Amino acid sequence: MIEYGDEEFLMLSGIQHIAFCERQWALIHVEQQWGENLLTVEGRHLHERADDPFFTEKRKDLVRFRSVQLASKKLGLFGRADIVEWRLADAGDINALILPGYEGVWKPMPVEYKRGNPKPDERDEVQLCAQAICLEEAHNINIDKGALYYGETRHRNEVVLNIDLRKKVSSYALRMHQLYYDSLTPSPIYKSHCKACSLYDICLPKQIVNVQPVKDYLNSLLNY
Repeated sequence: MIEYGDEEFLMLSGIQHIAFCERQWALIHVEQQWGENLLTVEGRHLHERADDPFFTEKRKDLVRFRSVQLASKKLGLFGRADIVEWRLADAGDINALILPGYEGVWKPMPVEYKRGNPKPDERDEVQLCAQAICLEEAHNINIDKGALYYGETRHRNEVVLNIDLRKKVSSYALRMHQLYYDSLTPSPIYKSHCKACSLYDICLPKQIVNVQPVKDYLNSLLNY
């Protein structure tokens, strides 16, 4: 199995970008471009409330740690989880660990905060699953579920981290490394969700899509 070196690590949060659009991911992570819109500003404010690494919350059989640093050599990704919850488990549970300063054994679960409503695709789920894979690698355990909390609905959705979802995470991570290594920004594919993208005015999906056939034709003449 491939293991990436520290110098090859990419941002874990980028997996949600590439799940949404390969071109968006490349514009941000290869070309280092970024744009703000109302959705990204609201999302950033929501995360700021969760991103205090010095805040720990204890409630009976639950301990919450915020802004937990994560990394995976198998995925070649690094980042952080908004919250990792540790729940008190049975003494014989092979996926439970000792938490220094707390009695008993505990099982971890990542919780990711998102603005708005659940998405029509898997971009939030793959980010959450990637966080769980990092935790599994760090602690040599298996994590079977995580949770997504949506700020607009104020509802928490439990996510089962099944094999299909894990395969998607691995596939997206590999694609991220391929694009980054090749310094490649894919051509746009205009879809209805483009209008909600903060990089719409940088990407120019309609304009570039319209001129690309002309460029291809001119290139073919030059190469004839």
